[in-house]
Amino acid sequence: MSQGNSAADSGLPFTLQDLKNAIPDQCFQPSPWRSIAYFLRDVGLVVALYVAAYTLDAWWFYPIFWLLQGTLFWALFVVGHDCGHGSFSKLGWLNNLVGHLSHTPILVPYHGWRISHRTHHANTGNIDTDESWYPLSETQYRTLPAAQKFVRFYAALLAYPLYLFLRSPGRKGSHFLPNSPLFRPSERRGVVISTLCCAAMVALLLGLTVQFGVGFIVKFYVMPYLVFVVWLDLVTLLHHTTPELPWYRGEDWNFLKGAISTIDHDYGVFNDIHHNIGTHVAHHIFLGIPHYHLKTATEAIKPVLGSYYRKSSDSIWTSFWRAFWECRYVPDQGSQVYYQPDPQNRA
Repeated sequence: MSQGNSAADSGLPFTLQDLKNAIPDQCFQPSPWRSIAYFLRDVGLVVALYVAAYTLDAWWFYPIFWLLQGTLFWALFVVGHDCGHGSFSKLGWLNNLVGHLSHTPILVPYHGWRISHRTHHANTGNIDTDESWYPLSETQYRTLPAAQKFVRFYAALLAYPLYLFLRSPGRKGSHFLPNSPLFRPSERRGVVISTLCCAAMVALLLGLTVQFGVGFIVKFYVMPYLVFVVWLDLVTLLHHTTPELPWYRGEDWNFLKGAISTIDHDYGVFNDIHHNIGTHVAHHIFLGIPHYHLKTATEAIKPVLGSYYRKSSDSIWTSFWRAFWECRYVPDQGSQVYYQPDPQNRA
């Protein structure tokens, strides 16, 4: 796989080394203590919200609680995301420990997801081999079964649990099964461990349901979990779904082209809460940069990237609306293609 180490190889006016040279060295150095502090902040806020909701037990507070707690579930996911990339710390055992502590409570199989996410980063922007939110060709779109089309386009913000079990259209395997084609034989033990952790979490939730009733578990877990799923699907969709981003086929793709085929978004007051995950271009180029250095790294590489750096000036909901209406499929032919709208939807 070409990493775009020369401008001639990448077809771009800069190289991966040019971008790395522009970034201060400290941006590549994770601090385990600082990373743990962010993790403990999230856990502390989660606990505080549970205490507040249980103590108040007021109908007017529950919608607020669901929104805030679901957002913090999403923040915990981002912590586990950094663990999966090794940007949480340089200690493998610490990354795995905090990754499981972050992901298991929100029913994400840490190792299963970590491995498939690695595939996404290694193949970003490649129509044929990317792992998540890759475009359908027009023929695939026209022939997609109605149920899959509904989930992909009309229930997209609730699709993540299905993705964990079934992956995306055209891909086979499950994040929970060690014999899935997602995983190498050497990775199966880790997958089993993560799956067992999720099974233990499900058993705990079932036990709480038996003990306190369905209403209790819906109020205190299901609703925040659904908010978390919406956050995850919204943010990851918008990372790679806009009419301006190119997608590649065949030899026209390389790592650096794919890595910059993403777009930054501003989530306003949520940026710090979800650990600047919207600062995504720098993350895709150098996935080992901790989230607390992404802003600095982004400012450093913007002059090098020039017009190849993309940041949306639209609101989040405008961006989502555009993704829904204008990003249905890409042409069947072509080595560099862009999302197209479906004229039939406008009729």
